[in-house]
Amino acid sequence: MIFSKVTDLIGNTPVIQLPLTQADSRLYIKVEKNNPGGSMKDRMARNMIVAALKSGRIQPGGTIVESSSGNTGIGLALASIEFGLKFIAVVDHHAAQDKISIMRALGAEIRYVKGDYGENEVAVIERQRMAAEIASEISGAVFMNQSDNAANAGGYADLVREIVHQIGRVDAWVGCVGTGGSITGIAHGLKIHNPDTVTIAVEPEGSIVFGKPGKPYYQSGTGTPKGDTVGLVLDYSCIDYGEQVSDACAFETARYLARRFGLLVGGSTGGAIYKALELIGKGIIKGNVALVIADGGEKYLHTIFNEEWLKERDLTAPEIWDQLDNWFASSAILECKS
Repeated sequence: MIFSKVTDLIGNTPVIQLPLTQADSRLYIKVEKNNPGGSMKDRMARNMIVAALKSGRIQPGGTIVESSSGNTGIGLALASIEFGLKFIAVVDHHAAQDKISIMRALGAEIRYVKGDYGENEVAVIERQRMAAEIASEISGAVFMNQSDNAANAGGYADLVREIVHQIGRVDAWVGCVGTGGSITGIAHGLKIHNPDTVTIAVEPEGSIVFGKPGKPYYQSGTGTPKGDTVGLVLDYSCIDYGEQVSDACAFETARYLARRFGLLVGGSTGGAIYKALELIGKGIIKGNVALVIADGGEKYLHTIFNEEWLKERDLTAPEIWDQLDNWFASSAILECKS
């Protein structure tokens, strides 16, 4: 098949099944890092731009401004090229440098927030304030505001159709929660196909999405930090369980998957997979359990795949590998579904 533009490559990502010790469960992982921008956010970024153009909120040749830790920004940069728009990404020190470099390579203008923030603090509030301010100062500019943008959740309709076609019945879905767009859009869609689908949203320890005390965390592109408000796009009614995962569990799982299966996944995906395995082990979920590789580990080679970086921040936990060994079957044969 021959395509005419890069954004035509969004979607139709494959699924990998990983071998489990639990005979009553199957773990299916949709490889969303195969999207052209390297993450699932390509879907929602383009959908938000299409919706804004259709509504007249943005005009051809206009400027989009967005606060992003990187993946949404990359998706918006790609879609901006398709529609002839300018894109300004507002980022903070928490964003992976590789993501910022990709946005720049795609023609995005990068603006950094100012302020005295700890290395593990996410400056979401200031990013959003600054993005809104920049948009208000530029003629024809629009602050995309993914946290409150209904087109964020709507961008995952195709993903739902794909996963149901690929594996059939989805008994449980485990997904990260940040702005709430992906978990809301996917959970609603899956429950239309199967009202009994159990949906689990995973946030970092320190995130406030489910009302627990806030504290700094290192996981990128997921959760809501202390002091911020949960976005309007998140619909709690479609979530059956809200779970938290530590940075160490998330990062060690990502590193384990790379060494054991050759799968390079980001830290938030490592956290979602860890919680999926834990809940399967406890018998809370079973059957066809599905999730996504939200983005690839290629963007975190200098952080979570760097031994010195982890040790300096006390984020290593070798015992987690023993637990993962107990959850995964000894056979390393992977089954791939297109």
